[in-house]
Amino acid sequence: MKVKHLIPLAIFLVIAIFLGIGLTRDPRKLPSTFIDKPAPAFRVPQVHAADKTFSPQDMKGQVWMMNVYASWCTACRVEHPLLVEIGKSNAVPLIGLDYKDKREDALKFLEQLGNPYTLSAYDLDGRVGIDFGVYGVPETFIIDKQGVIRHKQIGPITPEALQNEILPLIAKLKAA
Repeated sequence: MKVKHLIPLAIFLVIAIFLGIGLTRDPRKLPSTFIDKPAPAFRVPQVHAADKTFSPQDMKGQVWMMNVYASWCTACRVEHPLLVEIGKSNAVPLIGLDYKDKREDALKFLEQLGNPYTLSAYDLDGRVGIDFGVYGVPETFIIDKQGVIRHKQIGPITPEALQNEILPLIAKLKAA
């Protein structure tokens, strides 16, 4: 009889432990299967020049940052001033990937808030984002000189993430 009463208690404790562990994790630090793997290959038109294209191959030999954004994304507006600072600093080539957006809306967004990007690529149907494992915007990737993804920031870049993780990683990758 006593064992019968202990089974629900044991199940409850196991569930409580798993929930407790899950609540202590930072959702922005989700492990990505893309870290330390080559960036997916693609070639898409640019936002400002539809007759020109962009591919990660164009960035070989450089450390670069790719920021996935959209004009309809509220969190993208929150992080945008920080991206403008990064763009002005010339610390790293900053490539935008306009995700599931209308070209006109992207152009208006960049005109209103400032254009921090070296160039912005246009991912109308979201296929490039899917290849990179994007499941929400904004997301930012740091890619090394060999075209390997070294960092993924889920959600808006914060000043703390920029100073403590992103910029030191960029400096390390540039020095390598």
